[in-house]
Amino acid sequence: MTDFQRFSLHLRTETYDYRTPMKFGGRVVKDVTVLSADCDAHTKAGHARGLGSMTMGVAWAWPSKQLDDQRRLEAVLELSRRLANAFCDGDQTGHPLDICHRLSEHRFSIAADLAEELELGESIPELATLLAISPLEAALFDAHGKAAGRSSYALLSREHLSNDLSVYLDSEFAGLHLSDFISATPCASLPLYHLVGALDPLADEDVVQPVQDGLPETLGQWIRRNGLTHLKIKLDGADLDWDCQRVSRINAVATGERQGEWSFSLDFNERCEDEEYVLALLDRLQRESPDALRFVRYIEQPTHRDLERPGQATMFRAAERRPVVIDESLVGLKSLRTAVEQGYSGIALKACKGHADALLLGAVARHKNLYLCVQDLTCVGASLLHSASLAAHIPGVAAIESNGRQYSPAGNQRWMDRFGEFFEVRNGSVPTAKLAGPGLGYGDDPAANSLQ
Repeated sequence: MTDFQRFSLHLRTETYDYRTPMKFGGRVVKDVTVLSADCDAHTKAGHARGLGSMTMGVAWAWPSKQLDDQRRLEAVLELSRRLANAFCDGDQTGHPLDICHRLSEHRFSIAADLAEELELGESIPELATLLAISPLEAALFDAHGKAAGRSSYALLSREHLSNDLSVYLDSEFAGLHLSDFISATPCASLPLYHLVGALDPLADEDVVQPVQDGLPETLGQWIRRNGLTHLKIKLDGADLDWDCQRVSRINAVATGERQGEWSFSLDFNERCEDEEYVLALLDRLQRESPDALRFVRYIEQPTHRDLERPGQATMFRAAERRPVVIDESLVGLKSLRTAVEQGYSGIALKACKGHADALLLGAVARHKNLYLCVQDLTCVGASLLHSASLAAHIPGVAAIESNGRQYSPAGNQRWMDRFGEFFEVRNGSVPTAKLAGPGLGYGDDPAANSLQ
């Protein structure tokens, strides 16, 4: 057996400036704080140190009109510390999925108590709570695999995890096992979705203030450097003319650099008022830029993340034309079911929402034949490798997203020797077969000792 016997968790942070600002959902982000967790674990199979890491994207996980970014970041980091204490004070035995499941019953109440104690004047959103716990869960799963000298995904088999999915979800999933849906080995490679932010220059004439750091300044230069085939396009969601022109121009730049098939995803970051806006954009692209529309593979989270609010838009008609995936709204099984009832036809999995939930919801999506994609949160270093590892072990995921190499390359530098192909991409894809090692597949932090 490989069950945990005891463990400890230690947290550390780093902050990196963005080389260029990123705009999404009406917000502009200029830097990122990375929270890493080290798990010293003793299991029945041995002893090991696991690593979990995640970018603390509070602008995405916790938009607020009352609290500034720094106050929200401090609250999320404190919540991570309290969740780490809760892990360490609780029952430390068993499979990491069981340990994470036990704490899942308390994590939101811990967040509520913290919000009251800090007198925030608003609650800490469920999404921000998942963000806070994500590096902790990753560290647990990574340590579990490393202690056994096996991939963490191989340790999801019935031999190591006896419970079926009904224990973690509900009776609908009785008799189904996580290993029925999650692969023990990674796929060989995956195409990479390159982000085209709303402020990103597409061609030379768009460059106002060159960065001059040796990296590409324009989309065209990125396409040539990385051999890109997949583009994730950030849209306004409230300006139809701008959105249509943006997609059309990106298509012109892309096809000008490389003939053949492209894959585009359209990301509105909740900005659309209703489904009619999405349909209007698709109709207009059909008239004005049919080739661009042909390349659109899926549409991401068009409307507000609160699925329960009165008058929330449905997506049935849009989903008939392209898969429409839920992202910010997806915080558990209940929200997934609500999204499907409202017409969503797919889900976006993210390592920043917690490894345990990502595995479980990935299994649900596969069981229900939903469209699947894995996206990041401007992940750098180990957090990007974790995201790629997750995507590579869930059959049906067609590509992964990575934009940390665009906006925060300094966070990748110490990983370049071992995993350079993930950060300096060639032929538009990343070699996910390299993530087949023990734990989550990326090994130890090259700079762990200097960061204690």
